[in-house]
Amino acid sequence: MSEVVRRYYDGCVDREWERLSRPYRRFELVSTLRLVAEHFPATGHVLDLGGGPGRYTIELLQRGYRVTLIDLAPGNVARARVELDRLGLIADDVREGDARDLGAIPDRAFDAALMLGPLYHILAEEDRRAALAELRRVLCPGAPAIVGFINPWGILRSGLTEFPAEYADEPHIRKLLTTCVQAGEQEAFTEAAFVSPPQAIAELRAAGFAVDTYAGVEGFAAGMLDEVEQIAETDAGAYEIILQLVAETCDHPAFRDSTEHVHIVARAL
Repeated sequence: MSEVVRRYYDGCVDREWERLSRPYRRFELVSTLRLVAEHFPATGHVLDLGGGPGRYTIELLQRGYRVTLIDLAPGNVARARVELDRLGLIADDVREGDARDLGAIPDRAFDAALMLGPLYHILAEEDRRAALAELRRVLCPGAPAIVGFINPWGILRSGLTEFPAEYADEPHIRKLLTTCVQAGEQEAFTEAAFVSPPQAIAELRAAGFAVDTYAGVEGFAAGMLDEVEQIAETDAGAYEIILQLVAETCDHPAFRDSTEHVHIVARAL
């Protein structure tokens, strides 16, 4: 994670706020909320680590949780405060912070956590270890966390429709077949760590978490961005059925290894 990432998210606060409302990206929201419903305690204090402009914080507050949001980008933090005020919602705290150092937070402060952004952008394994160690430290023993990773296997699949011209460069595209890091400022995204599901699970276990399950949040519709958007525009009823089915099947073994984003449900030991 670097100043590159901070600048990127400060420059696209509106887009990040709107992202989970888009037809294809909404799959992430409904799949994650299904995991929250199934694995989080009924009440408690939840850490939304890397919570951006607050879309998940709002959902959690509306479900009766206490929530603390921490994000690297000051623009996201400011937008989260605005949106919470607009809705009349009150979080325990909304602050800037780096997932690798949560020193201002005491041990065992949270009953559950979402960590859906930081590990997308922490390039070095030792830094990801530091972030996971901090997450474990601030969670109560046995508390669940939903931890997100960008899955190179899913990127390989989605690329067939989203960036097909790049398949002419075999050495470049083959990098997606292994756990790898894409560093530097990119035209479509910022610097990002791509971590396969087995490697992600291994990193969590090494950090002192037990892994309960994991989900591919785009489900069976992974890689179908244009098709999903067309269905949403032309047949709202069909889109709603697809949305429900994606959420219901996101952790099915037939789908979860081949989606762009993998969310792992883990518990602090």
